[in-house]
Amino acid sequence: MIRALAEEGIDGARRLVREAAGRDPTLADRLARLRERLRRQAARRVTRIGEEYDRRAAELDRVSHRSDEEVARRIAELEGRLKAARAIDWSRLPADLFDDVGSALLLPSASWNRPPPPPGILARIRAAFARFVAWLRRLFGGKSTAPPVRAERTVPIAVATPGGRSLGASELGDALARLSGPQRDELRESVADSLRSRERELERAAEEKRRAAEAQRRALEEERKEAARRAEADTESRVRAGEERRVERELKERGFVAERAGELVVTYGLVERFARLLLEEESHKLPGDVRLSLRGGGSTGVYEKARLRRPEEVARLDLPSSLLAARLAGQRHIDEGTSYVYREVTSERVHVVLAFDRSGSMSEGGKLDAAKKALLALYVAIRKRYPDATIDVFAFDNEVQVLDLVELWECRAGAFTNTSEALRAAHLLLRSSRASRRELYLITDGLPEAYTGEDGRVRSGQLDVAMERTLDRARELATVTALRSTVILLKSDHPEYEVAARSIARTLSGEMVVTDPTRLGVELLVRWARGTETERRVATPAPTPPTPLPSRAPGARRRRADRRMGG
Repeated sequence: MIRALAEEGIDGARRLVREAAGRDPTLADRLARLRERLRRQAARRVTRIGEEYDRRAAELDRVSHRSDEEVARRIAELEGRLKAARAIDWSRLPADLFDDVGSALLLPSASWNRPPPPPGILARIRAAFARFVAWLRRLFGGKSTAPPVRAERTVPIAVATPGGRSLGASELGDALARLSGPQRDELRESVADSLRSRERELERAAEEKRRAAEAQRRALEEERKEAARRAEADTESRVRAGEERRVERELKERGFVAERAGELVVTYGLVERFARLLLEEESHKLPGDVRLSLRGGGSTGVYEKARLRRPEEVARLDLPSSLLAARLAGQRHIDEGTSYVYREVTSERVHVVLAFDRSGSMSEGGKLDAAKKALLALYVAIRKRYPDATIDVFAFDNEVQVLDLVELWECRAGAFTNTSEALRAAHLLLRSSRASRRELYLITDGLPEAYTGEDGRVRSGQLDVAMERTLDRARELATVTALRSTVILLKSDHPEYEVAARSIARTLSGEMVVTDPTRLGVELLVRWARGTETERRVATPAPTPPTPLPSRAPGARRRRADRRMGG
């Protein structure tokens, strides 16, 4: 779990839990119970969603039923009025047909509302002849014997009222009295047609409402099915999220992760335990004498009473002093803040500086990860042997950044290699140190290719100037007394990288190691235990003169065509 968290983060822990559940029946049973509880919670939510859709469907059915009942009632009323219209008695007109009869009387297409047709030729001749005969009779003094012409019976157009065209009760009765038999039959048929048309309109509206209600019901059913599918998917998502939250909560309780700015990050305690794990793994690769040396020397027999710092010191607990401190603090039990132990006093004081290159080229071939793991293992080894040792860790590219263990493990590759600034930072840290044992470990994979100018700006591209500045800083650092320095170069296909590293190590009066990234941890631990190199050791001074570096002459500033920059 510690390795998965450190190397892959919280996703690695989740993957490890899933894999472990396939091998551990107890863990699988715990996860199964957790999933079942989460599914029951999600099932209650799905049930509530289904009940809400059932309520909406029931309400839609009630509305549709009320609409059908209303339509049926109105159709029954129209059927009754239609039956009454077919057997209407004009002398006793029913009150519920007043409006229908009045509307039919006002139809412009009715025969009684149309103007009479113009008279024909024979009628005109007959009328002219009658007028001539009447004139002759009046002329000769005779009396008219012609029968009177009967006026055509017509219904007057209703008078205009503020509410529109309508017929009052008296006009309606007068109009009905003046209708002829055929006109009454026509009026009866018009009233029946009007009622049948209204019935058809009502049935058509009812049918449209039924279709709309059915469409709503189908849409609601589809929506319900879709909601059920979403709820099922959400259930699985909630189950997975619940499992992840449970894993995260247990990791938080154990102090492996912490929440920062809404994200889970590894803690110092986790990285420290991971470093111990790395040290244990690297220790198996060490020679027997080096492994024994890392365990520490014999006891000095001198102890001092001090506060508890590490859990392993509980074996030397000063119980009376711890109880007294707890009582004075108002506590009933001893805790870490009130515990006193007898700590062995060592005469040697140690100050170690760990500097590693994090330029862009370190991201190739897993070199940066190998450097971080090796430094974590060395950090724990130093702290195990010398609990009070001063350990400074920093990474350098264009600039130098001091790191704690968490920042060391989360470090990412940067820009160019400013080795001179790294040596300057090491000098500032070590020159004022009061330690009797001072050591510097410098890990890099290429040439110094950047430097910091007098104005504080970082410049790159001038390899000869960067190398000269680096050697100047190395001479300055070499003035620190009792300093043991080691330059470790990760293997490269470019021989000029080794030449530059050898020159820096010789200037520091230290040693230089060329190693593969996979053996970096072993090389660091061997040198910390003051052992011998396991791969290759370059003597200082070198048996053969090194290849001369390019001078600062204008023509020498050009880089060779096959030289690559380490960053």
